Amino acid sequence: MGARTDGALAAVALAAFAAAFVAVDAAPSVPAFLLGAAGTLAFEAVAARRAAAVRRYWERRAVQVASLAGALALVAVGAAVAPSPLLSAGGGALAAYFLLLALVRAGAVPPPRAWT
Repeated sequence: MGARTDGALAAVALAAFAAAFVAVDAAPSVPAFLLGAAGTLAFEAVAARRAAAVRRYWERRAVQVASLAGALALVAVGAAVAPSPLLSAGGGALAAYFLLLALVRAGAVPPPRAWT
């Protein structure tokens, strides 16, 4: 597993957020999008401090399945409760994650394990 699996799981989650966004005709919220993006970058910065431990934990299939299930549950709750801010935040979080993956893959940014 690795960046490819991470990207595939994130793509499934992003597709669900996007589908829900369209289905409920939510208005985009730029502040919520930016907050979601900032949350992802903050999480990655904190997780980088213990990159090996985080990677070992994340590579457990049960953790990946539970994380994806959690993301899909957030889509359902977001679509029902507060579509604009919650779906925008989820989209921002995933967009930032994809951007980070792309920058690392292109060699423009070192992988998080090298940040400390």
